[in-house]
Amino acid sequence: MLKATTVTTEQELIQIHELNLANLKTNLASTEQKEEGFVTWLYSVLLLQQMHQLAPSIIIKDQDQVAGYALTTLRQAAAFHPDLKSMFESIGDILYEGKPLSNHNFYCMGQICIGKTYRGKGLVNMLYQKHKEVYGKDYDFILTEISTANQRSQAAHEKIGFKTIYTHRDAMDEWNVVVWDWN
Repeated sequence: MLKATTVTTEQELIQIHELNLANLKTNLASTEQKEEGFVTWLYSVLLLQQMHQLAPSIIIKDQDQVAGYALTTLRQAAAFHPDLKSMFESIGDILYEGKPLSNHNFYCMGQICIGKTYRGKGLVNMLYQKHKEVYGKDYDFILTEISTANQRSQAAHEKIGFKTIYTHRDAMDEWNVVVWDWN
């Protein structure tokens, strides 16, 4: 039985790291990247622990196994997450609803990943609905960046209700900045 919940154990953080590593862009053939999607950043267990101290991430569990995750990444995580710090610096002045993103009350979904055997079963929607349930009363929207090369992820986010508000390129890739507004 699949269940959306928040991370509560060290073992779940380890399983997130393992799922992250198995789906890392650099570990996948280009055909698999295109067909199945990929994740770009590697999250160490230490980094996941630090992020968890700020706010627990959302996972889907199949009994004791993490089947998918969507990392809760508060802006305060920029203090120990250099890639996130760079992202916030690059998007802070982007206008959304007439004011800079830095003036909005939001957090980031730092990365989403579904295990291969669980894809196509609605887990992305389950993860994001749980995000909204857990954090929707405290934030106006959730924001993330999606590699423009990751069309599978872009389509999945659009199906949830995310809208692209900006596209930019950095040293790593070209990114769509997407927002799911809860208001």
